[in-house]
Amino acid sequence: MNNMRAQVVTVQEALQWASSFLNKANREEKVAEILLLHELNLSKAQLLTRLRETINPEVWHTFQQNIKEHAQTGKPVQHFTGLEVFYDRLYHVNEHVLIPRPETEELVDYIVKHWHGSKQHQRIVDVGTGSGIIAITLAKEREDIEVIATDISEQALQVAQKNADRHQADVTWQVGNFLQPLIEREQTVDLIVSNPPYIDRKEMKHLADTVKDFDPGLALFAENHGLSAYETIIQQSKHVLAPNGDIVFEIGDEQAEAVTKLIKKAYPNHTVECHQDMNGRDRMLIARRSK
Repeated sequence: MNNMRAQVVTVQEALQWASSFLNKANREEKVAEILLLHELNLSKAQLLTRLRETINPEVWHTFQQNIKEHAQTGKPVQHFTGLEVFYDRLYHVNEHVLIPRPETEELVDYIVKHWHGSKQHQRIVDVGTGSGIIAITLAKEREDIEVIATDISEQALQVAQKNADRHQADVTWQVGNFLQPLIEREQTVDLIVSNPPYIDRKEMKHLADTVKDFDPGLALFAENHGLSAYETIIQQSKHVLAPNGDIVFEIGDEQAEAVTKLIKKAYPNHTVECHQDMNGRDRMLIARRSK
């Protein structure tokens, strides 16, 4: 066993070393605590009571390696832990799915609290579901909703199914390009919700390495200035959306006008509202049939 593995350090010393190392690498220091909690399998409250305890040398070695890898490559902390919290539930994540963002919680929260369709039993589809966070949350929070979710990536759907099993959520998973699986099955829905790929590839240079180097490109980037996914979903929706159905999209913060035009061209009788996220940026479009 080398000296690094054999070195004896306390929990507090490990945190201090990691925080300093991350700070010098211009990374967020809170990653130190997150990764140490994961390695020690402790809650934050438990950690605070054990600051003077020593760490197993093997755990210390792994912790050091992970801190260094994160600092050098930007590998997301969620890819070390395999977990992320969304809407107060813990979800499995990996390199095949987007890591859930707080902005998407706002989209889901709107549907949970404010969306009501035109009939008692509602069917919705989450298009490009990834890890399944939107679909599973809606299935758990709204018992009046039947939830379908699609994704072109079978690997992503495997993660989504694992998350559904974890939370005992009743979701029907369908593999295919956006709404194509529903078209083939001649299914209709009352609500289409989607957080599709919407980043223009030209913007890649502006993205953090934690995103561009680790999130799946299939879930990030879209052609035609980031609009192609919206174009496809809206065109496909004509075969899927019920006459009084609604659409809720997460959008890029400069896409409200362009996506609104796409919706209005396909659905001239719908009104489209733009909602801003917690940072005051345009983030959600809600298209409803005018009453």
